[in-house]
Amino acid sequence: MGYARRNFLGRLLVTFVAGAAICVPGVARAATVRTATLPAGVTAGIAVYDRQTGTFTEQQNATMQFRAASVVKLLIALDYLWELGPSYAVSTADRARLDAMLRSSDDAVASDLWTEGGNGAIVNRMITRLGLQNTAPPPSTLPGYWGYTAMTPADTVRVYRYILDSAPAVVRDLIMGNLRQSTRCAVDGFDQWFGIPSAFNRPWAVKQGWSGFGAQGTCTANAAAQASGTQPAAAQASGTQPAAAQASGT
Repeated sequence: MGYARRNFLGRLLVTFVAGAAICVPGVARAATVRTATLPAGVTAGIAVYDRQTGTFTEQQNATMQFRAASVVKLLIALDYLWELGPSYAVSTADRARLDAMLRSSDDAVASDLWTEGGNGAIVNRMITRLGLQNTAPPPSTLPGYWGYTAMTPADTVRVYRYILDSAPAVVRDLIMGNLRQSTRCAVDGFDQWFGIPSAFNRPWAVKQGWSGFGAQGTCTANAAAQASGTQPAAAQASGTQPAAAQASGT
């Protein structure tokens, strides 16, 4: 728990719904966990893992595969860092790319790193390294479609447990530092704070995924600033936060 602020609960919340994935490594206040009641025609997978007790407090379709969409950017970042070896000497240019991909879900950066890492070989390497049980790369007919990677709620918990509990500090700090600074608007204009993050006060860290909502969203810097009341428009537009917010991790 040393990576987090004192009021950060050791709880992982992972939800996959057709078209979207919501993965929150922690929340700032306690949540009452109930069995989800889903609308007709909706398929969802849910896993809630309590890191303090080492148990799942809720599982629903936890081993069902869903399209990972941008959640696979966690695997892309982890593979990139793993391949650097024990020094983890990230260049200034690559640090900027990783920041943009994790914080503002930059698809162009993800595509570049995906190609550089060998496409689906990234996923296969991370399956072996992290002991993922039901994760698979995109179909061989669509090698460049990183968002078509199949993941499950249970495997996503395994990914976060590695990041939070086993990864070298430099890896954990880079990834979690960016997820704590998730911008309201993604690079494609989609509002990244949908779902679970909207129900909790900060501090939290999140990597969202979405698919099938069109090429460009409607989230704008001014709208996000007005909705959240936490960041000036310039900070939203640049994908950064004021120095005070960065220092506090909020």
